[in-house]
Amino acid sequence: MKKAIIIGASSGIGRELAKIFASNGYEVGIVARRTGLLDELKAEMTVNTYTAAIDITNTDIVIRSLEYLIKEMSVVDIVVISAGIGYINPELDWSKDKETIDTNVSGFAAIAGTAMKYFAQKKSGHLVGISSIAGIRGSNECSAYNASKAFMSNYLEGLRKKSEKEKMDITITDIQPGLVDTAMAKGEGLFWVAPPKKAAKQIYKAILKKKKKAYITKRWAIIAWVLKIIPDFIYNKI
Repeated sequence: MKKAIIIGASSGIGRELAKIFASNGYEVGIVARRTGLLDELKAEMTVNTYTAAIDITNTDIVIRSLEYLIKEMSVVDIVVISAGIGYINPELDWSKDKETIDTNVSGFAAIAGTAMKYFAQKKSGHLVGISSIAGIRGSNECSAYNASKAFMSNYLEGLRKKSEKEKMDITITDIQPGLVDTAMAKGEGLFWVAPPKKAAKQIYKAILKKKKKAYITKRWAIIAWVLKIIPDFIYNKI
């Protein structure tokens, strides 16, 4: 039986992904800060489920906890990093930016690096990071969030290059969602907002296909293309 770990499984996309993996016969390890929500999710599972309550901003603890969870599960085939946070912060409140950086940059890198080292020792595996289409360009209202998502995508690309250059059988997938109906979807004039279940189904399919990058939902590939080519003098007026 294959095994997957979902980081950030207490709500939103991570929770739906954990359910999908379980329904497809995977044993799952579910990780999040909120113990109560983890226990609720575990109670719904029909497969062997492991839990770990971890605050990923504490990088020393998160590394040790993830290593322990992997040992507890014996073998892990897939690690999905779905944990993240973000604020609309035009006033540049440092406490909000710091929390974003601690979670999306430091916490993400600690988990991704730990998973990568495990897969390198195992000589196979699949690391999935859920970044965002927001990482394509900077934002005047949530600068730290967009920058942190760019960091995620760049970090994943570096790990993919490492895997390919060293001829390791490790797949690295960068999932770049547009708007999904979770606590992360903030602001006015939101459009193409996908339900978490729909987003999770498309993410699962992208994982099975071992894609290097996937936009979720698929129509956001259009927005990604526009963001990449739009000139600065136009983008800065949006």
